[in-house]
Amino acid sequence: MMNKTLLLIALVSATFTLQAQAAGNPEAGKTKSTPCAACHGADGNSPIAMFPKLAGQNQDYLVHSLTAYKSGKRKNPIMGAQATALSKADIEDLAAYFAAQQGLTVKR
Repeated sequence: MMNKTLLLIALVSATFTLQAQAAGNPEAGKTKSTPCAACHGADGNSPIAMFPKLAGQNQDYLVHSLTAYKSGKRKNPIMGAQATALSKADIEDLAAYFAAQQGLTVKR
């Protein structure tokens, strides 16, 4: 029983540590998101079907995607050009902003 309790405490502690490490400032991201709005909408809910909706996406996914566009690992001429100028802080701020937005919900 003692080992299970210690394991549970360690897992909870690790979870809070990972959450605390999540970087990015949503307010700064909002300021930096102006160029994104043309395709993805001001709040990340693109009105154009061919452009992905960013609102409510997982923050880590958004960081990973923007970083991949910046490095060229993910290919798209428009996104590659946009991401090239972004710093790590810019990427984290944008990801925090779009992750914090209300995404679309699916009715069942």
